[in-house]
Amino acid sequence: MGLESLLAILIVGGVAGWLAGLIVRGAGMGILTNIVVGILGAFIAALVLPAVGFGVGGGLIASVIHATIGAVILLVLLRLVKRA
Repeated sequence: MGLESLLAILIVGGVAGWLAGLIVRGAGMGILTNIVVGILGAFIAALVLPAVGFGVGGGLIASVIHATIGAVILLVLLRLVKRA
């Protein structure tokens, strides 16, 4: 994995985590945690979305949308676990 790929993953993860924090109110946890949530959300989305037949295509915007959906799923799950 090259430096450019790592930088792209961090940027997409950061944007996705930030957007997910805005969508799921009160679940934002800071910029570094949002980046981690965005990256983990991309992995979750890669597993869950094809299983339910949802695809957003390729490219940077599609990657951000994909990762944001996964990050929202992750934040909702974290919120549910926090309440229990």
